[in-house]
Amino acid sequence: MLRKENPRSYREFNDDDDDDEGKGRSPEFFDHATEDLEREDPNGSISQDDDTRESNPSMRFSKTCLKNVFTVVLIFIYLLLTAVAAFLAYQTISDFLDKLNHPVMSVTYKEVDSFSPPGIALYPGKAQLLSCRHHFHDYIPPLVDPGRPQEGDCMINDVAYIGPFANQTEKRALVVRGPSDVRNRELIFMQFSHNETEEDFSAITYMLFANFSDLTNSANKSEFMRDCERNYSTWTFSGGFRTWVKMSLVRTSGKNSESVEFRQESTVVKFNDKRPELEQSNELFFAVFEWRDPFMQEIRLIVTANPWNSVAILCGVFMALFKAANFAKLTIQWIIKMRKRHLRNKARELNQIN
Repeated sequence: MLRKENPRSYREFNDDDDDDEGKGRSPEFFDHATEDLEREDPNGSISQDDDTRESNPSMRFSKTCLKNVFTVVLIFIYLLLTAVAAFLAYQTISDFLDKLNHPVMSVTYKEVDSFSPPGIALYPGKAQLLSCRHHFHDYIPPLVDPGRPQEGDCMINDVAYIGPFANQTEKRALVVRGPSDVRNRELIFMQFSHNETEEDFSAITYMLFANFSDLTNSANKSEFMRDCERNYSTWTFSGGFRTWVKMSLVRTSGKNSESVEFRQESTVVKFNDKRPELEQSNELFFAVFEWRDPFMQEIRLIVTANPWNSVAILCGVFMALFKAANFAKLTIQWIIKMRKRHLRNKARELNQIN
C-alpha cells in the first residue's frame, strides 16, 4: 500500500529552492550582487531602510508615494517661482522703458544778486509813450502833470516786423531794457496815453524775453522779434489803472535743449484821475515792472531709469530661472531613476515567484 505523503506548502518549496540556490552559488555571485546594489545606490552603500522597504512592500509603497508627492509639490513650487521671476523680469523692463520715456522734474532755486536785464516788448498801437523811468526801493514819486510827456532814462528800441501769426500783418514794438538790480529793488515805471474814444475797451499788450542784449546784438532785429513772439507768451494791462508786474525767471533744461520763460504776478490799482474833464478823454496807462525775489527757478528733466540697476535685477532673475530649470532637470532624472529601481524590484519579485 502506497504511503500518502503530505503536500508541502509553496513557501516551503520556495524556501528550499532559495536554500539550495544559496548553497549552490559561489562567493563570486554575492560579490557581483553587491556590486550591482552599489551601482544602484549613488553613495555606494545600502541603508537599513532599503532592507526594511524590501521586506515590507506596503511601507515601501507608502514612502515612495510620499516621495513622489513631495517631488511634485517641489516642482509646482519651482514652477510658481519661475513664473514670478518671469513676471518680475517683464515688470523690470517695462518700468525701465516707462522711466526712460517719462523723466521727472527736479526743481531748484538759485539765489542771485542781479538778473540779466530782460527785454520788455510793448505793443502800444495808437497809444503814446509819455515817460519811462528807473526807480529803486519800490519808491515811485508822485505824478507831476500826468498825461503830458516827461523825461525818461530807459533804453528803448523801436522795431517793426511782420508777425508770425494771423495774416502776416506788420507790427510795431517798443522794446525796453528791463530792471536787473534785484537787491536794491530796481523797477521801471512807464505811462502811456491813448486818445482813442471809439473803443469800448482799451489795453496794451506786452511780452517778456530773457535778455535785452540778445536784441541789440542780433543782426536782424525783425527776425529776432518774430521768433520771440512765436516762442513767448503775451499779456496785457488796461487803461485807467496802475498795473504792478512782478517777474520771476524759470529755466528749464531738457535732454537736448534749454528754455527760459517768465512767470509773473500782477496787481491792479485804480488811478484817481484829477485832471480837468476835458483832458480825461485822453486815457492813461501805467505799468510797473519789478523782479519778485532774488531766486531763479531751475527745472531739470532727470531720467530716473538706471540701466545698471535693471541689468543687475535681470541677472538675478535669470539666475533664478537657471536654478529652477536645473532643479527641474535633476528632479526628473531622480524620478526616472526611482521608476527604474521600482521596475527592477518588481521584476525581481516576479522572478522569485516564478
